[in-house]
Amino acid sequence: MSTKWRGIVVLAIGAGLGLATGSAGAADLPGSASAAEAAPVLESFKPVSPWQIRVRALGVITEDNGSVDAFGGSDLSYSDTVIPELDITYFFTQNIAAELILGTTYADVKAKGSIASLGTVGSTWILPPTLTLQYHFTDFGKFKPYVGAGVNYTIFFNQGGDSADKLHIKNTFGAALQAGFDYMLDEHWGVNLDVKKLFLEPDFDVTVAGTKYNGKAELNPWLVGAGVTYRF
Repeated sequence: MSTKWRGIVVLAIGAGLGLATGSAGAADLPGSASAAEAAPVLESFKPVSPWQIRVRALGVITEDNGSVDAFGGSDLSYSDTVIPELDITYFFTQNIAAELILGTTYADVKAKGSIASLGTVGSTWILPPTLTLQYHFTDFGKFKPYVGAGVNYTIFFNQGGDSADKLHIKNTFGAALQAGFDYMLDEHWGVNLDVKKLFLEPDFDVTVAGTKYNGKAELNPWLVGAGVTYRF
């Protein structure tokens, strides 16, 4: 290679090295976007478990209707209560969940209308496990409303007569509707307000002065609850 061409090659190599050095330096200048800055920033994300629980104080407010078949104009009423309640929710997706509601309460059955002279007919404990399928809205940030519908199976136990010799309210299925919301304070903790309507009209039999009568207790309670949510 001639001296002329050797000089040209040396100059070309030097110019290339200079451009490379200059590009690297430019990338370090405050006004330049580095490769790291240009790439998407991957934020750490901790998956939330599909399981959730709530603990609520629950007001049970009955419809106060019913009748004894043999007595025209008969009516019934039931005591309202406030009880603790636990519910367990499983999220199939971020919008679709199933909720199992657990709680137990106590109620007096009182005579009204044409049989009001009987006073308190009897009393019973009530276990109304309820399963609902819910849709959760996810477009409102920390405010997370939901609606649901499902089925209830109510068990009546420890029943006893008062003015009646014997009271037997039969276990029964019923429909359930639900609406409520969670307001999440952080990833796991939130507060909850929930309203449910149970359509519950069990048959019963009652024995008064040795004679057995049949009837229907139209409970149809509203369940109004407020409490704390925890998402695992």
